[in-house]
Parts: sequence; structure tokens; C-alpha cells
Amino acid sequence: MSHPFDLSGQVAVVTGANTGIGRGIAVALAGAGADVALVGRSRAEETAADVVALGRRAALIDADLSTIEPVQSVIDRTLAELGRLDILVNNAGIIRRADAVDFTEEDWDAVIDTNLKSLFFLCQAAGRHMITQGRGKIVNIASLLSFQGGIRVPSYTASKSGVAGLTKLLANEWAAKGVNVNAIAPGYIGTNNTAALQSDETRNRQILERIPAGRWGDPKDIGGAAVFLCSSASDYVHGHVLAVDGGWLAR
Repeated sequence: MSHPFDLSGQVAVVTGANTGIGRGIAVALAGAGADVALVGRSRAEETAADVVALGRRAALIDADLSTIEPVQSVIDRTLAELGRLDILVNNAGIIRRADAVDFTEEDWDAVIDTNLKSLFFLCQAAGRHMITQGRGKIVNIASLLSFQGGIRVPSYTASKSGVAGLTKLLANEWAAKGVNVNAIAPGYIGTNNTAALQSDETRNRQILERIPAGRWGDPKDIGGAAVFLCSSASDYVHGHVLAVDGGWLAR
């Protein structure tokens, strides 16, 4: 009997796979046995090398997900290059910061288009294929701001609240068709995107004081959660938003 976390023979699509959380997820899925299509605006060469070093195949797919134009080609190229599609991880996202009274329409649209609109239409395109084959796993990357309001990030908060809602809606529609749709809400993860916070002595201390685990998360922490949600171990998990936050929300 295969291990419930074994992804051997499966193919995963991971967006925003170049660095940070996306890279951590892609490498974790490869470590569990999956071949991985690495999607991003910049080519994820280093991530691909990590995947190949684990004995898995990697496909590099250039796609600017600020629009939905490349969505179907992501699915088509994955099928053409890797032969199947079992898993979709929607990790690509951006953030813009400004006081709500000063926030521009441009910054609103840019974040919503990437974080929510493209995510939905990738779910739709992958979902059509997965429903036809009778199985599939979709994992959306939400945020602590799927639960909390935050400050100075109105479009990001709206988008990540939307991600949580869409995850539940799609689970309601697709669970009985063999497709699991869930989400991960990362806490404060040590990546290049949070380097400025980590280097700010005061802010870093404040963050660590608020995290019961007493440390920043590592992309590997998110990768482990992704393997669970992409594997048969989570076959009866539908519409869940899993916080991987060192206890932040419990504080």
C-alpha cells in the first residue's frame, strides 16, 4: 500500500514558483513524488533545478497572471509537456500598500486581477479537466488577512478574503465530483518579500512577540501543508482554509 502522502506519478502546477512560498511548495511536492509545472512571470530556473535534483520532471511556463489571457495555455502546456494534471496550487500574488483614503484604482485593480480574478479562472480551467477525469486537488494560497483586516492593504485584504470565499464555493460545487478545493493561509514566513520586516529590529520583535511559536515560518512549513492537501491523506477535507501561522490567529 502506498503512503497516503505519496504523490508519485502525479503532476502539479504551481504558480509564482520562482521564490519564497511558491518555491517551497514546488520542492515539497517534488519531494513527495510529483512532477511540477513551474509558472511565473520570471523563469523559475533555480526551483526547476531543485525539482530535477529530487528526480522529478520540471516544466517552465512563462505566464503573466496580471491578466487571464495565459490561463488556458498554462493548463494546455502542462498537459502537453508533463502528460497530465492532478494538482493546482494558486500561489501567485502581489500587494500594494497605501492608506485607504489614498488608495488608487490602479492599485486596486492590479491586486484584484492577479490575486483573485486570475486565481478563479485558473481554478475554472483546471477544474474542468479534473471534473472530467473524476479527481483532482486545488490549493489556493490565502492569507492571515483572509481572517483579519490588516492596515494599508485594502485590495490585498479584499482579494485574500475573496480567495477564502471562492475556496468554499468551489468546494461546495466540486466535492461530489472528486475535486478537493482547499486553501492555506500562511503566517509570517521568512522570504525575500518579508526581508524588510525582518531587518527592522522593532517590527521584527513585535511580530515575534505575537507568534506563540516564537519564530518566523519557513517556506518548508507551507510546503508540508501543501503536500497534505494535495495528497490522498486529505481526501475528506473540502473547503478548508488551513492557517499555518505558528499560532498567530490563536493569540
